[in-house]
Amino acid sequence: MVTSDQRRRQLAREKYARQQQRREENRRKAKRRNTVIAASLAVVLAAGGAVYASVALTDDSSKASDNAASETPTTPAPTESESASPEPKLTVDQKATYAMALKTNEGEITITMDAAKTPHTVNSFKHLADKKYFDGTKCHRLTTEGIYVLQCGDPKGDGTGGPGYTIPDENLTALGKAGADGTVTFPAGTVAMANTGQPGSGGSQFFLVYKDTKLPPTYTPFGKIDAAGLAAVQDVAKAGVEGGATDGAPKKAVTIEKATVAKK
Repeated sequence: MVTSDQRRRQLAREKYARQQQRREENRRKAKRRNTVIAASLAVVLAAGGAVYASVALTDDSSKASDNAASETPTTPAPTESESASPEPKLTVDQKATYAMALKTNEGEITITMDAAKTPHTVNSFKHLADKKYFDGTKCHRLTTEGIYVLQCGDPKGDGTGGPGYTIPDENLTALGKAGADGTVTFPAGTVAMANTGQPGSGGSQFFLVYKDTKLPPTYTPFGKIDAAGLAAVQDVAKAGVEGGATDGAPKKAVTIEKATVAKK
């Protein structure tokens, strides 16, 4: 016959076992969460996330929200159908310089692009601009801490959109050899491709660097902003991010009203 004292000890053991089971479940959940965070960190910065992973610098097919990913220019991983789509046929003059003119509600931004160094990137932007792909799109992301960029080029306006194809990385050694921290300096005025953190994953999203920024040399630097355009982007950055955050939609909304690409 079980005594009351034995019964109490049995109940205590069962309670302890339940507590241990809950702790183990919480531990497994935390481990899964940390794995996701670590994967996001590796993605970028990125894209895509030191104070970088993730850009953005971020394209974001599942959009990471942790701090590591938010500190890189990231873009979403392409879907199976997107990654199977071919990039546009290479038709630009690979010995020429091109200008991408972005007419925005905050001023004109002109980006000079060298097709000799980044032919696939320049070709893609001309292809998309000719199709009016960027017209009416928002620059969806501004970062004001760690990295200093304004990210644009997403027709959805939320960091998850792309053109349905990817282009190869180019010109990755242009900014020099990475330092001990694994980064190079992207000078103010640089324009580069966002990506998922994986090689050859650039789409249509790009970022405008408005202040010297350290990032891994995994983002194709393909253009330079003119002085007036850089001043316009810096003015947007001074206004900050919506809600007082350091990463998110710019408080001073930026819309690309029209984008054109032409040989200089």
